[in-house]
Amino acid sequence: MKYMLLIYTAPGGDTEPQCTFEDWQQYDKEMKDAGIWVSGDALADLTTTTTVRVSQSGEKTVTDGPFAEAREILGGYDVIDVPDLDAALAWAARCPGARDGGSVEVRPLAGFGD
Repeated sequence: MKYMLLIYTAPGGDTEPQCTFEDWQQYDKEMKDAGIWVSGDALADLTTTTTVRVSQSGEKTVTDGPFAEAREILGGYDVIDVPDLDAALAWAARCPGARDGGSVEVRPLAGFGD
């Protein structure tokens, strides 16, 4: 079953991050070596965000920045293909993004018509 791991960071942390770039490289390598990695990427800085809304009348509104202020910032994602939720949760717990006040949201993909 495919799951998306949504990796959130706490904004503006006061402490030095415990995980390193090498930790991220190792995590990516472990997922690929295990044959579970489907896709994933880091997202560009939050300041590059553009939000689009369409009203009921069909009027489009485009604004710079995210839709709402958030306590956590979506920093990236991975899609993995594992046997079940327990396996997805185990991989989420290994993610460097789960440290330093961050979190990893685990969501199954709907797979309409797959």
